[in-house]
Amino acid sequence: MKEAFRLPAVEAEGYSPLALAYIGDGVYELIIRTILVDQGNTKAGKLHKRASTLVKASAQSAMMEVLKPVLTDREMAVYKRGRNAKSPTMAKNATVADYRRATGFEALVGWLYLDGQYKRMIDLVKIGLKEGIFKKEKECDK
Repeated sequence: MKEAFRLPAVEAEGYSPLALAYIGDGVYELIIRTILVDQGNTKAGKLHKRASTLVKASAQSAMMEVLKPVLTDREMAVYKRGRNAKSPTMAKNATVADYRRATGFEALVGWLYLDGQYKRMIDLVKIGLKEGIFKKEKECDK
């Protein structure tokens, strides 16, 4: 994408943690929307409702707990930078802890995206969904 718009190369570490979280939020939302649309043609309202459950802070926080053991040292450092960043806003329906972990998750996704580590980003999202959110949903259905 940077090449298409002739944007200068910038080291991902050069961005603030909240800028990384900002781009990570959008990238993660796009990944989730793509997964949902790929599952079949459904009304937009249903897609939005399902996407909302997967992108909310508590879901991202749950994913992060699953992902921590598989992160590299560098990825963990990026996550912690995002988690510890002083955000001017708070999620409406999330605890402070969930919101901070979600911000760290979004910063990690943003960093991986900007660093061109697309495969690693997708692999982590898959693990987080499979071992975190979807596993939790199955347990609740029992």
